[in-house]
Amino acid sequence: MREFKAYQHIVRYGLDEVLDIGFGKCHIFPKIDGTNASVWDNEGLNCGSRKRHLSIGSDNAGFLAHITDPVIAEKYIKYFEKHPNHRLFGEWLVPHSLKTYRGDTWKHFYVFDVTVDTKNVEDGMEYIQYEVYKEYLEEFGIDYIPCMAVITNPTHDQLIHWMGLNNFLIEDGKGAGEGIVIKNYGYRSKYGRQTWAKIVSAEFKEKHARVMGPCELNGKLSVEERIVDKYCTESFIEKEYAKLVLDLGWETKYIPMLLSKIFHELIDEESWNFIKNFSYPVINYKTLRSMVTIKIKQVKQELF
Repeated sequence: MREFKAYQHIVRYGLDEVLDIGFGKCHIFPKIDGTNASVWDNEGLNCGSRKRHLSIGSDNAGFLAHITDPVIAEKYIKYFEKHPNHRLFGEWLVPHSLKTYRGDTWKHFYVFDVTVDTKNVEDGMEYIQYEVYKEYLEEFGIDYIPCMAVITNPTHDQLIHWMGLNNFLIEDGKGAGEGIVIKNYGYRSKYGRQTWAKIVSAEFKEKHARVMGPCELNGKLSVEERIVDKYCTESFIEKEYAKLVLDLGWETKYIPMLLSKIFHELIDEESWNFIKNFSYPVINYKTLRSMVTIKIKQVKQELF
């Protein structure tokens, strides 16, 4: 019996649960604004919304009726004959907040993740990498959300840039889409879960400075980003690393000590310079520490 499984919660970029997701090889995807849906096989096609198993009389914006239409259903039936343990998660594009999608895109299902049922992980699903599931879906003519870019250690500027280029399904001249989703297939959150991150355009412009910090707002870098750029330099990081190695040697177990030591020394040595050069700024030290950690991992990639 293959029961309904809910899709993961995608975490806002910059929060602790996805703090290090940008360290490594990242796939950047358009985020589209419909309603979450899923399809799987259990002695026939089954459909779900974000939170529940759909049924006749308890549909979700017509998704079940669409998938089980005989003409549409054929390709999904054939897909699951070949991949019986897969689940297709995606967006059922029906009017929501964003109304600028092309007229021919509505009432279509766009897959954004494929999982395989397994007992090896907590939620019973393993995510298949984009390059693999893309070929599976194309074989049966199933629509999916394409990857926009693959970037190793993306900077905040690069993420903002690609967010602005998200015109997937958007009418010409109607601006960008909802935002982007960042997937790092080698990343696990501090809770051991395979978690993705998102940046949503409207929220990003209005709330990023308060919640996440490291971005450009009105053409200006956040104070935390300017501090890291100016004072947490490559030479500063290398100097503190060399001191630790001289005192203790190096083992992987010293990584937390290195992260704490560099942040401590930055605050201890440069706080007066922060105050003087940035005119008594209001600093979010939690954001600053997160950015320092990311900078260390970029400079000392060989240690991680």
